Amino acid sequence: MLLLRCPLLLLLLLLPLSSRTQKLPTRDEELFQMQIRDKAFFHDSSVIPDGAEISSYLFRDTPKRYFFVVEEDNTPLAVTVTPCDAPLEWKLSVQELPEEASGEGSGEPEPLEQQKQQITNEEGTELFSYKGNDVEYFVSSSSPSGLYQLDLLSTEKDTHFKVYATTTPESDQPYPELPYDPRIDVTSLGRTTVTLAWKPSPTASLLKQPIQYCIVINKEHNFKSLCAVEAKLSSDDAFMMAPKPGLDFSPFDFAHFGFASDNNSGKERGFLKSSSKFGRQTSSKPRADLHKVCIGNKNIFTVSDLKPDTQYYFDMFAVNTNTNMSTAYVGTFARTKEEAKQKTVELKDGKVTDVFIKRKGAKFLRFAPVSSHQKVTFSVHSCLDAVQIQVRRDGKLLLSQNVEGVRQFQLRGKAKAKYLIRLKGSKKGASMLKILATTRPNKQSFPSLPEDTRIKAFDKLRTCSSVTVAWLGTQERNKFCIYKREVDDNYNEEQKKREQNQCLGPDTRKKSEKVLCKYFHSQNIQKAVTTETIRGLQPGKSYLLDVYVIGHGGHSVKYQSKLVKTRKFC
Repeated sequence: MLLLRCPLLLLLLLLPLSSRTQKLPTRDEELFQMQIRDKAFFHDSSVIPDGAEISSYLFRDTPKRYFFVVEEDNTPLAVTVTPCDAPLEWKLSVQELPEEASGEGSGEPEPLEQQKQQITNEEGTELFSYKGNDVEYFVSSSSPSGLYQLDLLSTEKDTHFKVYATTTPESDQPYPELPYDPRIDVTSLGRTTVTLAWKPSPTASLLKQPIQYCIVINKEHNFKSLCAVEAKLSSDDAFMMAPKPGLDFSPFDFAHFGFASDNNSGKERGFLKSSSKFGRQTSSKPRADLHKVCIGNKNIFTVSDLKPDTQYYFDMFAVNTNTNMSTAYVGTFARTKEEAKQKTVELKDGKVTDVFIKRKGAKFLRFAPVSSHQKVTFSVHSCLDAVQIQVRRDGKLLLSQNVEGVRQFQLRGKAKAKYLIRLKGSKKGASMLKILATTRPNKQSFPSLPEDTRIKAFDKLRTCSSVTVAWLGTQERNKFCIYKREVDDNYNEEQKKREQNQCLGPDTRKKSEKVLCKYFHSQNIQKAVTTETIRGLQPGKSYLLDVYVIGHGGHSVKYQSKLVKTRKFC
C-alpha cells in the first residue's frame, strides 16, 4: 500500500522533531486510520495518501516535494499529475528504505535527524519525468518497494495543481473513462448556434456510475483539464446546474452571466453538488470570455446566442459525481456563420419610404443624389417606440441619434456624395417608421410638430354630453382633424399604448368617428394653442380622442391619444 504501513515516514513527516536519542514509537492504528480518512490531515502536507486526489499550490521557481511508500515489491502503481493554469516540470523517483524502516520500532535505532537525512538526501532512481501542461500519468503494473518522491516545479508563474496516486488502479478508477472515440463532433452550425455531440463515457454506460458532462466555451483556446478552467474562473464560478429534461439553454442569454451575484468566497464549491432546484450561481467578477455549463448526462447540446462570424473553442469534461474527478474529451473549435447580408434599400429624392424593423433588428438604406447639392435633409417619423438613426457620408459618420415621433436632420452636402443610413429598432418590440431624404430644402412631406403632443382635457368643462380639449400647434399652418371613438369603461392605458401607431392616418378611421377638421397656426409660438368642444356624447360614457395633423404632402402624424369620460349625472 501507499504510506499507510510506514511508521518511519509518519515520524519524518507528521511528528515534531525532539531529542536525538528518541526511539521510534509504535503506531496507534485506530488513530492513524482516522487521520487517513480526514482529508484535512493531508492539507499542505508532504504526504500523498493512497487513492485520494490532493490539490496544492506552487510558487514560481520554488520546488515542492511529496513522498509516499510502497511496502511490497511487484505492487501496481499509478500516479496522475494535473497542471491547472501553468505548465509543470515534475519527476518521480524511488529509493530503498533503510532497514530500520521495516522493523517494529524496537531496539536502538539511529537518531531521527540521521534517519531523515539518510532518506531525503539520496538521489534515488528516476522513474519518470515530464514537462508541459498536459494531464500526464505514470502507470506500472509491477513497482518495487521503496520510498517514492514526487518533485514539482513551475517556472512560469504561481500555479495550482492536483496529484492522485494509488496502488490499486484497477479497482479504483476514480477518473471517468473516455470512449474509443473521445472527440466532440460539431453536428450543426448556424450564425448564432452550434450543436455539439459526443459519445458517452463507458463509466456511465457500462459501469453505471453517476457521470455528468460539463461544456466549456471560450474564444481563446482549448483547455486540457477542468482544473485549468476553474483556475481561469474566480472561486465563485459562474455556471449553471443541469437543465430540465429536453430543454437546451444558452450560457449567453443573461447579459454575460449578469444575474444576481452570490458571493460564497471560501465556501465549498458547489460545482458537483446535486440540487433539487434549477439553480444558477455567478461569480462576483464574471468572465464574459469563458463560460462553463454542466448539463447532466445527455450527450448532445446546442449552444445558442453566439456572435456571428466568430471562432469559439469547445471543451467537454466527464465528471464522476461520486469522486468529483474529471476527464477531458478532445476539444474542438468552430466558426459561426456570417450574418446574412442586409439588403440595402435605395431612397429616392423627396419620396417617403416605409420601413419595418424586427425587434432588436436593423435596416440599411442608401441615398445617392443625382445632382450636386449644398444640403441634404433627412426627415424621420417613428411610428411606435424610439429608433436609432446613423448617417454616414462616404464612410464618415455624420449623425447618430435616437428618434421619437417626427425629427428632421439637415446635413451639409458634398458633390457626388453617397449616404448610408442605418436604422436600429427598439428592444421592446418591432419598429415602424417613415423616412424621407431630399436635397430640396423646401420639400417637407411631414408636418412640423410641437415638442408636447399631448391632448389636454378640461375637467371643469366636462358635461353629460360634451368634453372640451386643447392641444398645441406650431408656427406653420397645418390641417388638424379630431376623431372620437367610444370605448368600454375597462379600457386601460395598456390598450391605449398598443394603439399608439402614429403613422396610421385618418384614412384608417370610420367616417362616423370624425368630429371636425380645421386649419390652425400662430406666429407667436407661446399662443399656438387651440381648443375644441366635442358635443353629442352619451352620459357616463368613455371616449378615446385622437388629433391628426396633416402636412402639405398629405402625410399625417397622430398626437397622443386621450381617454375622456362624460359626466353620468348633470
